[in-house]
Amino acid sequence: MGAVRILLLAAVAVLATGCQAEVAGHAVPTGFVVKDGTQLRFRPVLAELPPGPPTGSATDRQSTDPATQQAAAQAFDCAQGKPDPLDGHDDPARPLVSCDRVQGTKYVLAPGFLGGDDVGRVDAAVDPRTGRSVISISFTAAGAKTWAEWTGQNIGKQVAMVLKSRVLTAPTVQSAITGGETQITGNFTLPEAQQLARDIAGG
Repeated sequence: MGAVRILLLAAVAVLATGCQAEVAGHAVPTGFVVKDGTQLRFRPVLAELPPGPPTGSATDRQSTDPATQQAAAQAFDCAQGKPDPLDGHDDPARPLVSCDRVQGTKYVLAPGFLGGDDVGRVDAAVDPRTGRSVISISFTAAGAKTWAEWTGQNIGKQVAMVLKSRVLTAPTVQSAITGGETQITGNFTLPEAQQLARDIAGG
């Protein structure tokens, strides 16, 4: 999947890779409720590092010092299947060095501003208008207010959805997102969209 961006269409925000999905037609939405609100966090992206082998030995992944953060990101081993020592025990009030274990991209993330308790439901389906696989995230009333305020103040910046210290996706905000619902579309099949929706909800 390539870079993800957020677009605003009427009252619904769309997070899209800009690539056509492989599945077309109609589908009944597959819904998931967040299982553990303490495990899902929305964190602003401070820096993004390309995939690559770990270098160095820095281990403080929650430092507030930018130089230490960069060193920790370079030293972090993002290989698939490798256990994460934090594994959901990160402090949401502090920065976090993490990665997307599918793409191998490493991130330096700011403290979280939304959590799983702010998400009402996550659904996956095929949009009959575009033929693209769509993941819809519905926020609670409080979550929708925070999301609208944050996106309105951070246009052009990335936000990471992090589950148990692992980045699931990190889109870029293109506009303020109001209305309480965000949609993710991209270069994935419907089963892949359903898996991402399931991951966002906590598995």
